[in-house]
Amino acid sequence: MKTRIGLLLCCFSLILSGCSLSLKNEDKVVQESSNNKKGEDAIIPRYSISNDYYKTILPFKPSKTRGAVVSNVENRLDINEFEMGLMRIVQDQYSTDDYLYQEGQLLEKKTVESWLKRKYTSGQLKEAEKSARKINVNATVVNDGLNPIESNAKSEDAKAKAAPIYLNHILEQDYLKKSGKEVKIEGVAIGLAMNSYYYYQEEHGYPREMEIKKDVMLKQGRAMAQEILTRLRKMDEFKDIPITFAIFRQQSQSSVVPGSFVAKASVSGNESTISGWDNINEKYYLFPSSAATADHRDDAMKMVNFKSDIENYFPNYTGVVGTGFYKDNELIQLKIDIPMQFYSKAEVIAFTQYVAGLMMDHFPSYLKVETNVFSANGQEALIVKEVDAKEPSVHIYN
Repeated sequence: MKTRIGLLLCCFSLILSGCSLSLKNEDKVVQESSNNKKGEDAIIPRYSISNDYYKTILPFKPSKTRGAVVSNVENRLDINEFEMGLMRIVQDQYSTDDYLYQEGQLLEKKTVESWLKRKYTSGQLKEAEKSARKINVNATVVNDGLNPIESNAKSEDAKAKAAPIYLNHILEQDYLKKSGKEVKIEGVAIGLAMNSYYYYQEEHGYPREMEIKKDVMLKQGRAMAQEILTRLRKMDEFKDIPITFAIFRQQSQSSVVPGSFVAKASVSGNESTISGWDNINEKYYLFPSSAATADHRDDAMKMVNFKSDIENYFPNYTGVVGTGFYKDNELIQLKIDIPMQFYSKAEVIAFTQYVAGLMMDHFPSYLKVETNVFSANGQEALIVKEVDAKEPSVHIYN
């Protein structure tokens, strides 16, 4: 095992030098406009830091719905997985070698916000229009919410059961391709973040939650995706563009692992109907947990043995927490956090070296493992075992 002190600084230097090299040897193109305006000059970086990520066209354009996902999706882990997971899912369709990535530029923020609302009843619509006219004589209210009409049941519990909020956010990602000196959008991915729990206040103001069954959520998500497709095909920006829909099942607000994508469907540029859906078998597990032990006992035991070996030699050890990502019931990636109490830098180095060796001994070669060692002062070390690597990469922070 080779300890590479200063690895992080080296990585930063490589990334910075790569960025400056990319700009020095920039690939200048013209980005086609979706609204018949003159195309804009753009730059494609020549280098990518990893085949796992798309090159992003420059200058960087934030999504038109920027910030909305943070407001709508309450679990920070879900926010990250919703965005990066959607990007991962479409890589089978849009390879990182041939396509460029851009945050969604076609859907307006006000459109997404309108679609996330409940649909009005006729009475509610009249009241909303009346209120709007008080502000603006020409104001109109669009009744295009995708979530169900609020129930008129007497109790809050009955209302929640009859008509919960299913759809929490809509995320657009654009995938572009270069042709000569021009780049244009060749495909769009639309992610639907669906609730697994509905939160509401009962009659006396006490917070309540109701689980939304997966099959019910899926039925709602598929119907909403079809309605969104119908609406998109009426917009000039989405005519003749292939669209991929993916349904993301969020975790509860207090979950320590993110949710996961459960289904996807793709349509060609001239299709206005989703003909079928493919199931996605992905899930995150916490180690240790009863769920991980019940569903993946062998992997859970590897973590138990890893933890036990650490305990044998380091009395200041306080615990090991892992998050495993499974695809088609196979563990693909494992991230481990180890909090410790250290009294010297020598102790940090000794502990990091020992853990790096344990990672190579306890986990199979096909598995990527990342271990972060923390103390009260912050992160002390980073250890990464890549797939089929003969030794881990190690960085000890100064």
